[in-house]
Amino acid sequence: RHFLAAMLSFVRQSAARQLPQHLARAAACSAMKHAPAAFRAFSDVPTTMKAAVVHETGPASALKIEAAWPVPVIVDGQVLVKNEFAGINFIDTYHRSGLYKRELPFVGGQEGGGVIAAVTPKAEAMGFKVGDRVAYSVFQTYAEYTAVPAGKLQPVPDKCGLDVATACVVQGMTAHYLINSAHANLIQPGEWCLIHGVGGGTCQWAAQMAKIKGYKVIGTTSKSKEAVGRATGVDELIVCDEAPGTSFEDYTSVDITKRVMEITNGEGVKCVVDGIGKATMDISIDSLARRGIFVSFGNASGAVPPFPVLRLIAKSAYVTRPKLLDYTVDRTEMLYRSGDIFKWLGDGSLKVAIDKTFALDEASKGHEYLEAGKSTGKVLYKI
Repeated sequence: RHFLAAMLSFVRQSAARQLPQHLARAAACSAMKHAPAAFRAFSDVPTTMKAAVVHETGPASALKIEAAWPVPVIVDGQVLVKNEFAGINFIDTYHRSGLYKRELPFVGGQEGGGVIAAVTPKAEAMGFKVGDRVAYSVFQTYAEYTAVPAGKLQPVPDKCGLDVATACVVQGMTAHYLINSAHANLIQPGEWCLIHGVGGGTCQWAAQMAKIKGYKVIGTTSKSKEAVGRATGVDELIVCDEAPGTSFEDYTSVDITKRVMEITNGEGVKCVVDGIGKATMDISIDSLARRGIFVSFGNASGAVPPFPVLRLIAKSAYVTRPKLLDYTVDRTEMLYRSGDIFKWLGDGSLKVAIDKTFALDEASKGHEYLEAGKSTGKVLYKI
């Protein structure tokens, strides 16, 4: 066990010092060959794998396919997952572009689903075994294998496909905390909320969950995604013109705040869920009701610029900029959220659209597709 930990440390230090890759790979190979028998594994776990790696931040072309990247070395408390799918999310593009800083080089992605290929004693004591189907969120999922702490694993029900389960992990869990928690109960069933971009990924989930919770929902979407937006069951849908070459709608093409006030009889909405960012900040704040909350969780059009807190005084409004990690702080909270999602999927009250699946060899194309605003549901890599 100590030997494996030392080898893992050496691999990481080698990468940090940018030593030749063959040295890091040799360490990984040695660790795998000398793994204690207590570490149960498939007999065919290799020592190298295919992965989409970012060596320098930049456009989608910065994702480079490495055919012989070291398979991660697991330590006690982890499992090794043989990935079948990896989710493509906007946050992955922020890491790749350098908007959100990461240590280089890194394997892209933070959402995966597959089968446990190797398990350690502590993970086994938690009930996990080789062959279990799981979904999870940790870094480095654009690869054939990922080392995952057992506490991060979500068991996948037998009736749920791994593609759908993978889609649940970031987008589904994000939508769940946005609709159930981030608003701090400043909205109650029967009250109005505004959700931008309901024809896309996360907010397609969020709109459905808001209806499950009993909120009245106003959604925004583009003309090309109108059918998808209506299928979420929103009470009112505001349809905007396209904004060609972007991942969002033209929010200047319709006076959205005016429409919101008409729909709500001049009161506004108690909660705005906004993943668009810069292009919708003013709309979101101006659409709030008294003591309403602006939940800003994404930057599809660019980051929300700084604004004076005095801006909120007109309606004594609230603002929050949440992230998923702060709403899955332990395994209990994570399983509460995933449990709801799998239950709703099972009873048909929540529907997941897998829009497009790319081969891992097409890693850059997957990012280009998402950033161009073409998606009408979840976008995945098939590993």
